[in-house]
Amino acid sequence: MHFLTNLPPYVFFTGKGGVGKTSLSCATALKLASEGKKVLLVSTDPASNVGQVFGQRIGNHITEITAVPNLWALEIEPQAAAQGYRERIVGPVRGVLGDDIVRGIEEQLSGACTTEIAAFDEFTALLTDPTLLEQFDHIIFDTAPTGHTIRLLQLPGSWSSFIDHNPQGASCLGPMAGLQKQKEQYAGAVAALSDPQKTRLVLVSRAQKSALDEVSRTSDELAGVGLRGQFLVVNGVMPQETGDALAEALYGRERKALAQLPANLTTLPTDKVALKPFNLVGLDALRHLLDAENAPLSEPTQAEALALPSLSALIDELAQAGSGLIMTMGKGGVGKTTVAAALAVALAERGLPVHLTTSDPAAHLNETLAGEVPNLTVSRIDPHTETENYRQHVLQTKGKDLDDAGRALLEEDLRSPCTEEIAVFQAFSRLIRESKRQFVVMDTAPTGHTLLLLDATGAYHREVMRHATDAAKYTTPLMQLQNPERTKVILVTLAETTPVLEATALQADLKRAGIAPWAWVVNQSLLAAQTHSPLLRQRAAHEAEQLAAVQAQSPRLAVIGLQAEEPVGRERLLRLGARR
Repeated sequence: MHFLTNLPPYVFFTGKGGVGKTSLSCATALKLASEGKKVLLVSTDPASNVGQVFGQRIGNHITEITAVPNLWALEIEPQAAAQGYRERIVGPVRGVLGDDIVRGIEEQLSGACTTEIAAFDEFTALLTDPTLLEQFDHIIFDTAPTGHTIRLLQLPGSWSSFIDHNPQGASCLGPMAGLQKQKEQYAGAVAALSDPQKTRLVLVSRAQKSALDEVSRTSDELAGVGLRGQFLVVNGVMPQETGDALAEALYGRERKALAQLPANLTTLPTDKVALKPFNLVGLDALRHLLDAENAPLSEPTQAEALALPSLSALIDELAQAGSGLIMTMGKGGVGKTTVAAALAVALAERGLPVHLTTSDPAAHLNETLAGEVPNLTVSRIDPHTETENYRQHVLQTKGKDLDDAGRALLEEDLRSPCTEEIAVFQAFSRLIRESKRQFVVMDTAPTGHTLLLLDATGAYHREVMRHATDAAKYTTPLMQLQNPERTKVILVTLAETTPVLEATALQADLKRAGIAPWAWVVNQSLLAAQTHSPLLRQRAAHEAEQLAAVQAQSPRLAVIGLQAEEPVGRERLLRLGARR
């Protein structure tokens, strides 16, 4: 494997959600540890599942993996990091300042912006602590899905610049107080990330056009901020088989995608990892992930027959309402964009007005739809665009009567990264209002980013209620999300162990916020595809247990079979919602 040759101390696995970054990072850590290297495996993903992979609770501290000599792991859990970060800032002033002032500071530190800063604070410390490189030969980072990773890796420069130019920090008083103490670390983190002798970036993709296009954009964005020590791993590549239409179609589709590799990826050292017949959970499975060839396949046990309901029943029930907010949620890479597009196209086909949108930094709705559909409007909440629009609006309203000094202060205040959180949330709120008169189908970001978005919604709800003189007159966005008559949350997953566990955890988080998922969709099912391929049948045999687990906890369920052709364009999307 090229990416394992002459490994520097720091190794980052990055790519679109669901491409196998966690599995590859764990397999790499196992391989290095078996060779006698001291290895620390770190997860910076808000939807981290490293502990699930090893079957051991890890948490927000360096933990020895009991079953693997020479291996330690650490999960940077955003909420725990944020709580510790808040206490570090608020603790010294509690009992010194008045209660109202302390509550005000705590409120400033209650949003998603602080959560991201806190997680990044720990991430930076790992890159700049020389004692860690005395303890470990390699520190391997299992990073978050692409959109979040880009933001995470861009933060060192943007925060350093913000600290330099905004010493008063009107809108980010609390976060700045913590950041100023460690300013030198950010410059060190940038230097480490930009040095190929210290850091290797492993871009992970599937052999699919949309995934390769996404990793191509990631490569350019990382190179643009000085991170150029890049390698490419194409994971889960279908080996050649004959005699099964689905297997042949998948093989041909992947070969075509690899033959049309984006130009900027052709110059990167590249490895291919074969699709395995087993789920990548447990040490034995991970130890074989990087094997050049699969072991001979045994005949799979015949899976118990399950009733597999189609997407059409969900579409029928949704259409009866005539309007409302539909949100597809789930782990990155499970097909939320495809499911959202299929629902939107099916509803539009019935003559209903539909607005399909996304808040995912890594979304690809234009690629999925590939053309205009009657009754359907498509848009994207673009963080950069919304932030700039918000800045201009504030400057033209609040800033229009200010003198030069006051306007300069306002402009500095609007350079805060928190401004993006406010701007994106305002756009999200506008879409919620639209759903009173038409369908709004929202293709949300991968799980970690979705949770941060909902956290921002919750902070807004608390702020409105705190200042409301008559709470009965207010309907906040969170109230709309909590209303099952107006909002339908659909969890999307795959019939695999980790995605189902992730979706189950997301459901629990949603319920704690008073939001009950309306339905589950299991996407890309091999059982529903009825394949005859030995490899695919072996993988299909593992699905029955996961499908049964989903059925046990979901009020409504739809199962979509793995498609021989990528579901791009109106006709193929309609096929996903057809009656079986």
